Amino acid sequence: MQTPIRGLRSFCVAAKCLSFKHAASQLYLTPSAVSHQIKQLEEQLGTELFIRGTRAITLSAMGKQFYQSVSPIIHELESTISEFTQRTSNKTIVIALPEFFASELFIPKLKQWSEKYPDINLQLEMMSVGEQASPLADLSIVLSSGQPNASIVNELFPMRYVPACNPQVFEQFNQSPQSLNQFPLILHRSRPWAWHQWAELASIDDFDPQQIIQLDSMYGIARAAQQGMGVALIPLPISQAWFDDNSLVPLFDCVLDTNDRYFLIQHENLNNRPELTLFSQWVNQTFRTN
Repeated sequence: MQTPIRGLRSFCVAAKCLSFKHAASQLYLTPSAVSHQIKQLEEQLGTELFIRGTRAITLSAMGKQFYQSVSPIIHELESTISEFTQRTSNKTIVIALPEFFASELFIPKLKQWSEKYPDINLQLEMMSVGEQASPLADLSIVLSSGQPNASIVNELFPMRYVPACNPQVFEQFNQSPQSLNQFPLILHRSRPWAWHQWAELASIDDFDPQQIIQLDSMYGIARAAQQGMGVALIPLPISQAWFDDNSLVPLFDCVLDTNDRYFLIQHENLNNRPELTLFSQWVNQTFRTN
């Protein structure tokens, strides 16, 4: 068997994202290199793994079967290599966390950790909404409406939402809750009824929004409000920096509390590593609210 491991890995990554371009970005290769590796693999197997269109690729029937068989093996191999690498190299913690949490809370505080523990490296794996944490992660920060199923779980803080807009829209607002009906209302598509829930909490009887805009990115929501697209339900305390620099202005004191909470998860097979204990303690001390 002469198939190089890198060709199998390129195939698995391309099969997962259905894009040679995106696979190349993740593998730090050129799209042509990924395409060439997969072409060699197809020639060796004697079958077409992808159906190539003008703008997209899809897995062939044999490609799907091959991916289901090979993917677990590649994941296991990567896990084994990562485990041995961590034993022989500098201490490295792999942490998976949501993109918005990372950009608005975690990264601004990261200098504190780096200065205190310069000999412990961090590898950040950013997750989009609904995406599962990498199997290689030592620790994960997740947003969940219930207690996550893991061996070691620490609750950090709950999510609360407040209506907010940019200063220019704020000047047009007459501070009456009914004025919301005159502006586009922005929210995350995972919470399609959040504005109605807030309106009920605020006792607005004639709530009838002119337009509701749903986005799948919390950063996109904050950015849309900052650009004057309308009024958004902005999460607290994660977006406090937007209020501190006056790029967003809260409209009302009424805050929508939710069951969603951020949790820090330590995975069960990674005990007896002092650096994990130190990092967990730092995360709890830095981000946990009572």
